[in-house]
Amino acid sequence: MYNKGMKVVHYSEVPAQDPGGETSGVTVRWVISSEDGAPNYYMRVFEIEPGGYSPLHRHPWEHEIYILCGEGELVGEDGVHGVGPGTAVFIHGEELHQLKNPGKQTLRFICTIPSTGS
Repeated sequence: MYNKGMKVVHYSEVPAQDPGGETSGVTVRWVISSEDGAPNYYMRVFEIEPGGYSPLHRHPWEHEIYILCGEGELVGEDGVHGVGPGTAVFIHGEELHQLKNPGKQTLRFICTIPSTGS
């Protein structure tokens, strides 16, 4: 429910959800969304457990990713890119992409999307 004013919350206070789709070992926390009155962009925190992966997919909206911890692989049409803490990623709309965690630690990252992309 929308409550006027600033939202300040630790990501761990937001319930983790199954994002659905063809994933393994993935959870998402919608830390900023329409429920908070956000009109333009939503922020999510994803966690991918070791051996887990997001679906290989594409969609019309762009999104931005910032890796917080863990090591992973970003799969795209141009190959595989290693990602780790401090890596920033911009994915264009309709660009094929997938994140995998071949490591031994949880891969945690922030992902923002436009409100039209949820």
